[in-house]
Amino acid sequence: IQYGRLLHSDRDPIPDVPAIYFVMPTEENIDRICQDLRNQLYESYYLNFISAISRSKLEDIASAALAANAVNLVTKVFDQYLNFITLEDDMFVLCNQNKEQISYHAINKPDIMDTEMEGIMDTIVDGLFCYFVTLGAVPIIRCPRGNAAEMVAVKLDKKLRENLRDARNSLFTGDTMGAGQFSFQRPLFVLADRNLDLATPLHHTWTYQALIHDVLDLYLNRVSLEESPGSEASPAGARPKKKSKKSYDLTAADKFWQKHKGSPFPEVAESVQEELDTYRAQEDEVKRLKSIMGLEGEDDGAISMLSDNTAKLTSAVSSLPELLEKKRLIDLHTNVATAVLDHIKSRKLDVYFEYEEKLMSKSTMDKSLLDIISDPDAGTPEDKMRLFLIYYITSQQPPSEGDLEQYKKALIDAGCDLSPLNYIKQWKAFTKMAAAPANYGNSGVKPMGLFSRVMNTGSQFVMEGVKNLVLKQHNLPVTRILDNLMDMKSNPVSFIPPPQTLQTFLLLAIVFVVGGGNYIEYQNLVDYAKAKQGKRVMYGCSELFSATQFMKQLSQLGQK
Repeated sequence: IQYGRLLHSDRDPIPDVPAIYFVMPTEENIDRICQDLRNQLYESYYLNFISAISRSKLEDIASAALAANAVNLVTKVFDQYLNFITLEDDMFVLCNQNKEQISYHAINKPDIMDTEMEGIMDTIVDGLFCYFVTLGAVPIIRCPRGNAAEMVAVKLDKKLRENLRDARNSLFTGDTMGAGQFSFQRPLFVLADRNLDLATPLHHTWTYQALIHDVLDLYLNRVSLEESPGSEASPAGARPKKKSKKSYDLTAADKFWQKHKGSPFPEVAESVQEELDTYRAQEDEVKRLKSIMGLEGEDDGAISMLSDNTAKLTSAVSSLPELLEKKRLIDLHTNVATAVLDHIKSRKLDVYFEYEEKLMSKSTMDKSLLDIISDPDAGTPEDKMRLFLIYYITSQQPPSEGDLEQYKKALIDAGCDLSPLNYIKQWKAFTKMAAAPANYGNSGVKPMGLFSRVMNTGSQFVMEGVKNLVLKQHNLPVTRILDNLMDMKSNPVSFIPPPQTLQTFLLLAIVFVVGGGNYIEYQNLVDYAKAKQGKRVMYGCSELFSATQFMKQLSQLGQK
């Protein structure tokens, strides 16, 4: 969405047309609006600010309007409180443009100034305040002590209290309060810090949506795939054809996506194949009816068949638009799932996923870590580094110096960048994680043998060599924190304020991760909520990053 770019583009005056602005109240945007007023570009101006505009900037617009004799042209000024992005009914992120300003790297860099940190916290708080204004609810805030999330909690609490204190202009009382779906009930708002769990964002995953985000280019619910240029060879001397990109939107209207985005990949592949088989059967039926309708001659049998099949064909033709839409969605998921499968097979992602699950659940290993790192056919250098970092993060005791040197040599030989390890070593020492590592619960996977339908020769998906792994339900650290609060269990994490004051009838909980989140955590919370009848859980984060994007940030932090 390029509001900023459109605002700052060259625009001709259209003096008889009203203009609606939808912009962030930044210095540059305000200057441009003032310039538009001076140039008298439009008949009238409706100014919508994504976040609340400050009084001083409002005065700048008023001064410009006065100087341009255009005060009566500024018809409406709105604070919309929409400085967040809703990706799912139960998931939101704060930043899209300039997300590096509130990234994990920005919050955790060693040379950060106090003023910078204040600015980052204010940006996050502004987005969260917008979210709760839109929700129409004042949250009960809970947060572990001693990290960036606590700073956000304190600032957000202060901002909410100041707004509630001004009864006349409060955004949470009177008519505005009724706008929120959950206004009758205060939601529990759990702020967590990314540093509580660095293993999950690096984890190779096995569910459809999280896999797409990990191995393909998924951005704001749109996945982009590179299409191969085709099998025909280019003429001698000609440049090779460029790979074209094709984009698909993964929306709430797509029933297959809604049903299977959280399913294990093998299940998705089977379901796509079943949908394809059903569609082909329906298509064949339409063709058969059409051919019968084309019968000629006076044959009594033909005429009798004709009348019997007229109704059937009419019904089939009327369902044709629905059939075509179904075909479009089947093609979409066939293409996307095939692209995911290519990555799984070429990088042995099933092996990585299974091994990491065992590491995180402290299960017995059937293969040595060094073997996987040294296997040239198993994954990319980044895959190997992610696996090793998870081992390092989740181990009770860090490896001995001798073992670590052996691992580092194998990683370097495999082409890995060791910068992320430099940072993780500092982080582990600083947070004393060796004494109290994050609890990943009794996670694990069950191998279910070979595939059934997916192994059929007529299948789109040749899954040979890929393990059919079934997920075991378990709670990740962020979900565990929420569970302890909602059920008021004893908790190893110290909270502000203490959780004893919580209501026992909470219906809505919102978990927000300061420093970035991922689809693995989101899906874990969705699965957790399914088991909690009548309760709803939402997930938010300051930015949504893939493992590759997170590795880049760790690499920047670890560069010496």
